Amino acid sequence: MKDLKFEQKRSLSRVEAADQLAALAAALKHGGEAELELGPGRLSLRIPDDLRSEIEVEVGNGEIELEIEFKWPTATNRTAPSRTAAGTEEAPQSKDD
Repeated sequence: MKDLKFEQKRSLSRVEAADQLAALAAALKHGGEAELELGPGRLSLRIPDDLRSEIEVEVGNGEIELEIEFKWPTATNRTAPSRTAAGTEEAPQSKDD
């Protein structure tokens, strides 16, 4: 079972679709906490620096379907500190050494 599912189906003008995609692009570009206006409501998301994506195009029955999907984990991935951050990186050797 999914923790949350939001689905919206409605007719849009080309300009409205472009505005929705531009808002999503801005949220992706800035990352962090993003708020998207979707019709009468708002959707708040935490967007990490790294995502997985899938683009799918289907042509059939007189229609073209374009799906753009982004996925990321709900939990924050914590990585081990780098050697520099941990203070264990060796200082570079000078020519005189």
